[in-house]
Amino acid sequence: MNYRYSKNVIIFSLSLICKFSIAQYTQPFIKARNDAPNILFICSDQQRWNTIGALGNPYVHTPNLDKLVKEGVSFTKAHCQSTVCTPSRASFMTGMYPSTALASKNGASKWPEEAPLISTLLKDAGYECGMAGKLHLSTAMAHRPEIRPKDDGFSTFWNSHSPYQGGSANDYIKWHKDRNIDILALKEKYGYVPVEYHQTTWIADRAIDFINEKREWPWFFNLNIYDPHGPFDPPKEYVEKYDVEKLPGPWVNNEDLKQKSKLNDILFQSKPKKFSDLENKKRQALYWAQIDLIDENIGRLLEALEKSDQLDNTIIVFTSDHGEMLGDHGLTGKGCRFYEGLVRVPLVFWFPSEMEEDIQSDALVELIDIAPTLLDFAGIDIPEKMQGKSLLNILNGDANPNYHRDFVRCEFYDALFPRPDVSQAFATMLRDDEFKIVNYHGTSEGELFDMVNDPMEFSNLWNDPQYSNVKMDLMKRNFDETVKAINTGPQRLARY
Repeated sequence: MNYRYSKNVIIFSLSLICKFSIAQYTQPFIKARNDAPNILFICSDQQRWNTIGALGNPYVHTPNLDKLVKEGVSFTKAHCQSTVCTPSRASFMTGMYPSTALASKNGASKWPEEAPLISTLLKDAGYECGMAGKLHLSTAMAHRPEIRPKDDGFSTFWNSHSPYQGGSANDYIKWHKDRNIDILALKEKYGYVPVEYHQTTWIADRAIDFINEKREWPWFFNLNIYDPHGPFDPPKEYVEKYDVEKLPGPWVNNEDLKQKSKLNDILFQSKPKKFSDLENKKRQALYWAQIDLIDENIGRLLEALEKSDQLDNTIIVFTSDHGEMLGDHGLTGKGCRFYEGLVRVPLVFWFPSEMEEDIQSDALVELIDIAPTLLDFAGIDIPEKMQGKSLLNILNGDANPNYHRDFVRCEFYDALFPRPDVSQAFATMLRDDEFKIVNYHGTSEGELFDMVNDPMEFSNLWNDPQYSNVKMDLMKRNFDETVKAINTGPQRLARY
């Protein structure tokens, strides 16, 4: 081989390598199906299940969520896997229980890197992934902003935990500051932030910007709204829509203070208190008003998808990380309890071209079922170790819509920083179609509720001898499932 020939071969080879490298970084390798849908995953924060008009709440103003319900599939018994933010978000972003993903604590300084996120799996399959709002897979207190996972899959990332937290590290506050708008000053002046500058509006704006970008491959956008989490400060005009005196108020009876006060040594953000009827209803109006603003922005997102001709090829998922007691049983906030207001959340799937319409499923469902469902829809193999179960067969009409699991689980393992007067808390919940059991580990206390005859959980059957066999059976099942989840941690995930 002469010198000139070999030199030309080398140059040609290098040009091919360069071309391949450039192509590799300008267009992803699609492992998903050829017509893989876009995915808009909307997660609110601390939103109870009974907060959507089409699902039975006649007071809220949710026409856009009502549209998703009527044209999609909604799960009325969807349960989160922890009653506080980080472990719950870890579970639905991985399809695994918090204990399995080693992400059980709200105050962990870093993501443990033990399980891949759904956004990472989608990115690896060729999706372009974006996020705006509250990711909260690690604490937002020790580091501002929180330390992101090493590979969360997001090429677009707008971080804003609380709308009032973090100063220059809060993209929401910084965005407006760069435009000479002082969010904290507006809050100080009005007691709330006006709609056009509200964090919910800003998060939707960032999603709309992402949706409107031109691309040749599918996208996933994770839209994380901080509301209706406290401090319950919606714009005034949304609160004024409510006639407070006509609101129903919370689930509370005369025995609640006595019964629930037995658990005061187990960590929670509040203690049972007898609120006035007016206090309870005002709180309810503020909470629901925040949801009304969320709904309005969902309408803006639907409009953006339609205008960009992407509505017909976009799956929309709406859920929340956990609920809010909102005065039920004299409690507010969240913590180590497992009442309906905390563990049940909305879960709606919308994709009319490939889903059943107007199905309201009573199946027991867990939020860990979201991740495998999305992979299934995109035609991506579901990792064998993922604990969630795909809902695809229910969504497309191939399975009984009212059965998915025999039971659902929820965990609380030292998830919140303890108060000075309360020690660490460890508890697990298991619920089937008839009963719910809660084990407060390390204490003699527990709860057993007949969910058929006592859906508001007013009567604790834990010490009732007539239910001793039910209690023992459920305790054993709860123990067995807890051990399974805990015993499938890092060693198992190392083989992922």
